[in-house]
Amino acid sequence: MKTTSLALGLGLGLVAGFAAVSPVGAQESINFVHNTYRTGAFSGSGIPVADGVRDYFTMLNNRDGGIGGVRINFEECETQYDTRRSVECWEQAKAKNSVVYVPWSTGAALATIPRAHIDKMPIFSMAYGLSASAVGGTFPWVFNPPLTYWDGASVWIQYIAQREGGLANLRGKTIGLVLLDAPFGREPIPVLEALAREHGFTLKTYPIPPAEMQNQSSTWLAIRRDRTDWVLVQGWGAMNPTAVREAGRTGFPRDKVIGIWWAGGDDDARPAGPDARGYLALSWHQVGTNFPVIQDILRHVVDRGQSNSAREKIGENLYNRGVYQGMLIAEAIRNAQRLSGKRVVTGEDVRRGFEALNITAARWTELGAPDFAAPVALSCEDHNGHHAAFVIQWDGTKWNRASDWIRPDRARIRPLLEDAARAFATSNAGWPARSESCDQRS
Repeated sequence: MKTTSLALGLGLGLVAGFAAVSPVGAQESINFVHNTYRTGAFSGSGIPVADGVRDYFTMLNNRDGGIGGVRINFEECETQYDTRRSVECWEQAKAKNSVVYVPWSTGAALATIPRAHIDKMPIFSMAYGLSASAVGGTFPWVFNPPLTYWDGASVWIQYIAQREGGLANLRGKTIGLVLLDAPFGREPIPVLEALAREHGFTLKTYPIPPAEMQNQSSTWLAIRRDRTDWVLVQGWGAMNPTAVREAGRTGFPRDKVIGIWWAGGDDDARPAGPDARGYLALSWHQVGTNFPVIQDILRHVVDRGQSNSAREKIGENLYNRGVYQGMLIAEAIRNAQRLSGKRVVTGEDVRRGFEALNITAARWTELGAPDFAAPVALSCEDHNGHHAAFVIQWDGTKWNRASDWIRPDRARIRPLLEDAARAFATSNAGWPARSESCDQRS
């Protein structure tokens, strides 16, 4: 979701020990190497997501024998949230014939996008990465559902307008963006600037260098000095709980601080204690364990002692986000098997499977997740979907839903994304025109 180089001196390596996930001697398997960062300054956010993904695929292997009768050979590649290491993980994934690459940072996504069509390995950057990669005609090997950061910016402003009594009441307001000073942090700025011009509010940006994520006191003093009305947080890892804590210390109303979906982990709010009460974030799926799919994870993975997660953290927001990601990837693999007629599919097959994603409300129920998330549908031209999000609020101990679904302004966002995709192709000499066939049309 962003990039930095944290030279922590730990070696790159694939995480071993997944006997339940990739049994030795399996006759058939589908290989999936997944980037993670269980160490480093971003590990507090990276660990629960990694646990959710890992547990979901372990559950599929234990409960169903894999996907379509083929076990998933799942491995992790530790990046420490460093782009260089993430590119090395690309090479390892390619060597192991991984059917998908999950970068887990915007920097890693940007670094590997030019390789995807060459190495025939699709990139799945769920609600992060290059927003313009939603344009499938330009980026046929990259998928970033269910929303882009540009969609998130649209949802942010719509929610603030609801609270202020309408878009007209944004005129004269000051909205601040506290951002990680990295590609991830800067992603929503173009849309926020456009919306500021249209609606007459002032946008102020407060970049946080990666080395200063836990030292934000001067930033929040500047926010108070600037008489900022609302604060948006485009943060990850240790940056988020620091922002919530500093908002409390300076007396900024926590119910006017809204994080992006990556700033809505339980451990983003919990460390601030009472100061976090009222803090807001965007989300697109539910929390908790009251879903058949989560109960199956508890039964088939956690109760067998095969999860890395503490039982009490199962069902927390970022854990469930990892499960959500696993469900979308698994569905793409099922689609690939159906479209190709093969049990053991390749990255080229799974690329087709992602373009055919169509998880309806009925399908979510079949997958054991009724009312867990909104339907997700992609196409050859639209690799994102620009689906709706909602706002959640921290009550001091847990997240609660605090708004209805809010749809991003697709009519505004989509043309901007298409312009950005054309600019990317123009600035990257020799960028290929799409030649991949399409199994369905927009």
